[in-house]
Amino acid sequence: MAAFNLTLSDPSTFILTGIPGLEAAHIWISIPFSIFYIIGLLGNFMILYVVGKDKTLHKPMYLLLCMLAFTDITMSTSVIPKALCIFWFNLRGITVGGCLTQLFFLHAGSMTHSAVLVTMAFDRYVAICNPLRYATILTNARIAKLGLVGLTRAVVLILPVPLLLSRQPLCANRLIPHTYCEHMAVSKMSCGDTTVNRTYGLVITFVVIGLDLTLIALSYSQITRAILRISSKKAHQKALNTCTAHICVMLTSCTPFLFTTLTHRFGQGIAPHVHIILANFYFLLPPMLNPLIYGVKTKELRDKVGKYPCRM
Repeated sequence: MAAFNLTLSDPSTFILTGIPGLEAAHIWISIPFSIFYIIGLLGNFMILYVVGKDKTLHKPMYLLLCMLAFTDITMSTSVIPKALCIFWFNLRGITVGGCLTQLFFLHAGSMTHSAVLVTMAFDRYVAICNPLRYATILTNARIAKLGLVGLTRAVVLILPVPLLLSRQPLCANRLIPHTYCEHMAVSKMSCGDTTVNRTYGLVITFVVIGLDLTLIALSYSQITRAILRISSKKAHQKALNTCTAHICVMLTSCTPFLFTTLTHRFGQGIAPHVHIILANFYFLLPPMLNPLIYGVKTKELRDKVGKYPCRM
C-alpha cells in the first residue's frame, strides 16, 4: 500500500485501478486473460511464420491474413501485458508518457484493423464478382499499398489524440478506473476544457466506423447480388464458403468494439466492471479466434500449418 501511495503522489504517473469492485478476483480473472493472450500470440505468430516461409502462400489473401495477424498482435500486446501486471503484481502505476503511448497504439491498431477488414471485404468482392480479373486487380503490390494507406490513415487520425491530451493540465486525482489508458478515461484526468478532445474522438470514431461499415456493406451487397444470380448449387455454396471466414472475423471484431464504444459513451447504467471486462475482451477474443477461424475455413493454410510442426 505504501508503494501505491508513493506512486500516486508522483505528478508524472497515473494509477490504473484494474477492474473496480473485483480487486479480490484479479488473480482468477488473470487466468483466462493470460490463456487467451498466449493462444492469440501463438496463432498469429504461426500465421506470420508459415506465410513468410512458404512462397506458395505469397498471395493477396494470405498477405491480408498477415496484416490482420499483425494488427491483432499490436492491439493485444498494447493492453494485456499491463493488465496482467496489475492482476499479478499490483503494478498499477504508468507514466503519463507511457499512458499516452499505450493509448496511441491501441487506438491506431484498432483503426488499422478496421481498414484491413475493409480491404478483405473488397478482396472477397473482386474474387466473387470479377473472378477472371482477380489476379490483375489485386496484386501483392496493390494489397501492400492498401495496407499502407490503412496504416497511414490510422497514424494521421489518431496521433492528434495523445498530442491534444499532452497539452492538458492534469488534476490531482490520477486514478484511472480501467486496466488500460482509454481515451475518454484519460480525458477525465484533465482539469482543463476537454471539449475539443472529446469532440474529435467522438467524430473520428463514428466517421471511421461509419465509413468502414458502409464500404463493407456495399461490398457484401454486391456479393449477395452476384451469388443470387448463380444457378449452380455447387457454385453457389462455394461462393458462400469464400465469405464465411471473413464474416466470422468481422462479427468477432466489430461486435465487442461497437458494444464497448457505445456503452462507454452512452451506457451510464452498466456496471463499471462489466464494461471493463467486455472492453478487454475486444483485445483478447478477436486475436485468439481469428487464426482459428481462418485455420479451420482455409484448407490450404490449414494443411501448411499442419506440416510445419512435423518438420520441427
